[in-house]
Amino acid sequence: MRWASVVAGFRRFWVLGPAAGDHRAALRVGVSVALPVLLLMALSRHELIVYAVFGAFVGMYGRQEPHQLRIIHQSQAAVLLVGGASIGIVLSALQVPIWTLILVEAIVAGSGSLFADRFGLKPAGSFFCIFALGACASVPLQVHWWVAALICAGSALIAMLVGFSGWVDARGWKRGASRTRSPFTAPAMLTHALRYTLAVGVAGSLAYLLGIGHPYWAMAAAAVPLAAETLGARLHRGVHRMVGTTVGVGLTALILLPDPVAWVLSLTVVLLQFPTELFMTRHYALAMVFFTPLILIMTYLAAPSDPGSMMIDRTVETIIGAIIGMVVAVSVREPRLPKRSTQQRPAVA
Repeated sequence: MRWASVVAGFRRFWVLGPAAGDHRAALRVGVSVALPVLLLMALSRHELIVYAVFGAFVGMYGRQEPHQLRIIHQSQAAVLLVGGASIGIVLSALQVPIWTLILVEAIVAGSGSLFADRFGLKPAGSFFCIFALGACASVPLQVHWWVAALICAGSALIAMLVGFSGWVDARGWKRGASRTRSPFTAPAMLTHALRYTLAVGVAGSLAYLLGIGHPYWAMAAAAVPLAAETLGARLHRGVHRMVGTTVGVGLTALILLPDPVAWVLSLTVVLLQFPTELFMTRHYALAMVFFTPLILIMTYLAAPSDPGSMMIDRTVETIIGAIIGMVVAVSVREPRLPKRSTQQRPAVA
């Protein structure tokens, strides 16, 4: 193991990465979240916001690509996110036992990793897919399952339209343009998928055996380090997840403990999305400070419970999952993954 790169990664913890038009991407994602959430607020269906937000996360993909390639990228991401959420919705409708959820989520983590690597999705990996699956499977359905799935799919479509809206000014289209092919070999993709399946399965099993209330949070946290490309970056990302989530839980306490009304919480979800996306690529821990209350508030609206217990579960399970993810990253290392290509085929925005 190249310990020098690991040490260098930890030293970078306090460094804020350079800006690269992040405010534009954050604005697009913020609008993508706001539109369906505000509609549900108008209908007084705050408990359904969880499905809308996971669909709107499609807007996170293709942030630096021209409109033509972004719409392709987000269409591919929509298959992953809406598919994961829909599986979770069906599992909730069937009221499956927790071991079934853990097994299904571990399998989807691996298959989602293959899908993400094959199409070169960015953000990389299957994190958002399995997060959507676990969250939707763990909250009780308040509507027919197909309505919940339709909300998620409709929200994803809105995000894609928002991401493509700038084309109205550019009006450029290159026939035959396509996204860069995956730089990964088949053995590398299979090994990476194994990491996801192993980390997610072990994290969920351990969290459940310890009697913690939301095992899917541990499963999601286990996937976080694996999205990075190098060992040092994976350990770095795992630490960011733990630190950012812990601070984010403190922010959540300031929001939830005064017991605000539902519309205030729903509006807070919208407001938190902008800084989450603004810092997502510049400083992951800082992004988690805002992402953590966003997720906890959605969960609280969908299935109200004791905020204190929920926040403790979130902290403990994130630490468990992130550590397991880092252990798997260290343990399962062959074959080494090639660096991702940064080149795009030429296209007109």
